[in-house]
Amino acid sequence: MWNHQVLRRIDFRTLPLIMSLMVISILIIASTTSEVQLTGEDVFFTPNVKNQIQRFGVGIICYLFFAGLDYHKLREWAWVLYVGTILLLLGLFFTEPIQHVHRWYRIPFIGGTLQPSEYAKLTLVFTLSWFLEKKGRGVGEWRTVFQAGVIVLIPFVLILKQPDLGSAMVLFPMTLGMFYFGGIRKGVIKMMSALGVAALILISLIFTGILNHEELRPVATKVLKEYQYERFDPDTYHHQAAKTAIALGKYTGSGFKKSIFTGRQFLPAAHTDSVFPAFAEEFGIFGAIFMLLLFFGLIYCSFQVTAVARDHFGRVLSAGIAVYLAIHVVINIGMMCGFLPITGVPLVLVTYGGSSVTLTMSALGILQSIYTRRFMF
Repeated sequence: MWNHQVLRRIDFRTLPLIMSLMVISILIIASTTSEVQLTGEDVFFTPNVKNQIQRFGVGIICYLFFAGLDYHKLREWAWVLYVGTILLLLGLFFTEPIQHVHRWYRIPFIGGTLQPSEYAKLTLVFTLSWFLEKKGRGVGEWRTVFQAGVIVLIPFVLILKQPDLGSAMVLFPMTLGMFYFGGIRKGVIKMMSALGVAALILISLIFTGILNHEELRPVATKVLKEYQYERFDPDTYHHQAAKTAIALGKYTGSGFKKSIFTGRQFLPAAHTDSVFPAFAEEFGIFGAIFMLLLFFGLIYCSFQVTAVARDHFGRVLSAGIAVYLAIHVVINIGMMCGFLPITGVPLVLVTYGGSSVTLTMSALGILQSIYTRRFMF
């Protein structure tokens, strides 16, 4: 159960990394939502900043709760949470769409929203970790591969149908990482890796201009719908605006709240998906490198938990969470630098949003639960 005494054994190296990313988040949200360039009114604690601080508060509570909770208890709730998440994903298609897509539930009275696809990622990690441990020596059988594939495929299809390509894209590398540490057949790992690398190379060739987007349209639209293929257009305004903001930051940036491009709201979604180019314009390439080093440190410590986990369940669980953190950073920054399609994948702990913050802090808390119990037998 929950034990406050284990909190004394958490990996304290991660705390300054987490707090620094939270500070960066508040700074960039304050800058991009104050409208100082448009109205002349310089306000730091904007409504968005206040909301984000509240969400960080909730996230810290989730972090402490899961860090003190014995992670083995998650086995007992894995299937319950999985089925509940599937029902929530199905229920979205019977609600009124928000922004023309079925991704969120409106929460009455408080005016907020709930995005089940974000929680589906963590729920899938629980369920797949439990399943792979349960299979024991049979984890290398083809039947196990098929059953694990079904567990992943159900939420993947439901999320893709919302449509939410970004969240669906995250599930593939998460699954690959968990299969690798879970002991799935090497042939399956090699096949999935080859498929992922091939897709990444193809997308990169399109976004670097080596393959012409329009020339590929007749072939691609036989597989993808027209609106889906439009996401692979490297010349969208959002892509160009993000790269422009990064370029304008140069080495040291324009300074806090002194950005011209982002400050005049030329950069879409500056406090949500586009926080990286917004930050890069104000703090330059040196600031961007500092942010990347913070992420590197957090991801490195996360994979160290996988290395010291005392049992199979903890090893696979921590690997899934570590890949989850890493892939969000890679995809978000790849999108903003013009190498990947813009699909709404948040930059963990920096992007404005309640579901992402709560999920990430809960995941980090689970990692600490595994870390603090590495010597307990």
